Amino acid sequence: MEDIQTKLIDLAKKAQEKSYSPYSKFAVGAALITQDGSIFTGCNVENISYGLTSCGERNTIFKMISEKGPNAKIKALALSTKADIPCSPCGACRQVILEFSTPETLVFFKGKSGYVSYAVKDLLPGAFTEFEAVGHDGSSTTIQSGI
Repeated sequence: MEDIQTKLIDLAKKAQEKSYSPYSKFAVGAALITQDGSIFTGCNVENISYGLTSCGERNTIFKMISEKGPNAKIKALALSTKADIPCSPCGACRQVILEFSTPETLVFFKGKSGYVSYAVKDLLPGAFTEFEAVGHDGSSTTIQSGI
């Protein structure tokens, strides 16, 4: 897995060069490999209205889904920042990563002493994975994510 980690980090660093981050000046790149070996990269894209900004991790995952379909699963994902500082995925990205992962999916990002690796299940304890949808007629259905 070390070779995959190195490759994904290198690709994430290249992807961050395409970042559109004129407001924060905080360029982020991401790269992932799917269970079938396909590789996708992406970067953050800001908007002057910060709420409309999209993180590099989510852009990369959405690219994977738009090209591979809803059954694609992430084997590993790496995140890199141009600032080269410790930086883990934000909460929204963690939830999206989880949605398209397996319990074995690994996430790589810069920690205090170099890059670290986390299993997705450890990255977001208490994740939102199911809920009870209640219809107007009182009927209910349990909705669960794929993980």
